[in-house]
Amino acid sequence: MNQHHSASQHENDYPQTRWRALAVLLIASFMNMIDVTIVNVALPSLQKSLGATSSGIEWVVAAYIMAFALGLLPFGRLGDTFGRRRMFLWGVAAFTIASTFCGMASSIEMLIAARVLQGVAGAMMTPQTLAIAQVIFPPRERGSAFALFGLAAGMAAVTGPIAGGLLVDANLFGMEWRPIFLVNIPVGIFAIFAGLKYLPPMPGERELGIDFGGILIAAITMILAVFPLVEGREAGWPAWCFWMLAASIPAAFAFVFWQRRQNSLDLPQLFPMVLLSNGQFMLGTLVSTAFFSAVPSFFFVLAMFLQVGFGLTPLESGLTTVPFSFGVLVSSLIAGRFAGKYSRERMIAGAAMLVCAMLGLRWLVSMMGDTVDHWQFLPPLLLGGLGLGTTISPLFQTVLSTVPGRDAGSASGGLQAFQQVGAAIGVATVGQMFFSRLAEGLAAGGNPHPSFIAALEWSLIYTISAFSVVIVAALFLKRPSTGHGGQGQARPAPAVD
Repeated sequence: MNQHHSASQHENDYPQTRWRALAVLLIASFMNMIDVTIVNVALPSLQKSLGATSSGIEWVVAAYIMAFALGLLPFGRLGDTFGRRRMFLWGVAAFTIASTFCGMASSIEMLIAARVLQGVAGAMMTPQTLAIAQVIFPPRERGSAFALFGLAAGMAAVTGPIAGGLLVDANLFGMEWRPIFLVNIPVGIFAIFAGLKYLPPMPGERELGIDFGGILIAAITMILAVFPLVEGREAGWPAWCFWMLAASIPAAFAFVFWQRRQNSLDLPQLFPMVLLSNGQFMLGTLVSTAFFSAVPSFFFVLAMFLQVGFGLTPLESGLTTVPFSFGVLVSSLIAGRFAGKYSRERMIAGAAMLVCAMLGLRWLVSMMGDTVDHWQFLPPLLLGGLGLGTTISPLFQTVLSTVPGRDAGSASGGLQAFQQVGAAIGVATVGQMFFSRLAEGLAAGGNPHPSFIAALEWSLIYTISAFSVVIVAALFLKRPSTGHGGQGQARPAPAVD
């Protein structure tokens, strides 16, 4: 068999298995993404059960975010080097084991350590998902594949609080919060066996090597950028937060300089210069950063508004956001029919729907009194879900369209690392806007509901602005090719692992 097949030959090689392989990737991706949101619901129960301090509880969330963000770039490149299928399966296995440790933790320290391992494992498997999909699907089918990744992301964001609320309230076998982690065990085991059967053989290119210097500089840069964003609000934004954020900028330039040096000396590169010099990929990555800075931060403040401000339970809060999930489902299914067509127009339309949804929600909230009517939230949240599902598929496809197949892991890892930074920036910024305005209102005394309403109105300004940036920036992105050639045509892997 030749080293590389044509796209049509590749389709004949995997007429059925590439879609089954995608199902495995989506299961693992969903398991990882839902873990981020499901934990938030269980924090009060978890704190009481383990007798944890507020700082300890914060680190249950922060430890995962930090480990995940730090690992995305290195493991993306290691997948290119040692094989994406192998790295993905190792990651799923490690995530399953780490979830077991989380569920069995007898102290907050043990839980935090297990969450670090879980974050590392998530970083092992996550970059491989988009990279494998980029390689095994021909360009004309990638739109459908990436639409399903958008569906998984939206469903995880919305169903996490519902699943978490159900599991904690059920108190299965008297285990309180532990089932939120233990439920990953059967899912992970299934994903491993299904992956062994359906994921195509994907050997790595050992000659790419390992850039240890780049890994070190990237880790320092990520810590300087993400740590103060994660810890800043709770710590009251002390001076060291701003010093670390400022120091992340020269650290990022040092990373680029190091990659240029490695490239000029023909040495291994963590983030290849072919990506750093790719204008389409870098602009698309910045667009993705802005987009994903708005999504988790929105759900964060909406949950605070509904649960703390108006007394809804975690389950009631999650059910209120179901229209958003339904909108993502519908638009993702529709997006698959477009394949790679009208990608820029769909990005703009989706982001415009999100802007309109946030403006509508802001107007709706401004008209509220002392009670919450679930049905009032249906129109703007449904529109927002339709917008999210419409945007994600063409966004991923456009960003990765000009990436060579051999660098797909690095590109996927870099794209998702920037998404994590964007999410941290969004939660930090929107959280600061929400809680500062809330504190001003509560300080005046009286009915707290107007204070929560004013806080949500103020914080939605960031969300609206971020989605507006996506609309403008999308105008400067090139449409991806949907043919069988060109730079965006990733070559399939050889057929032996």
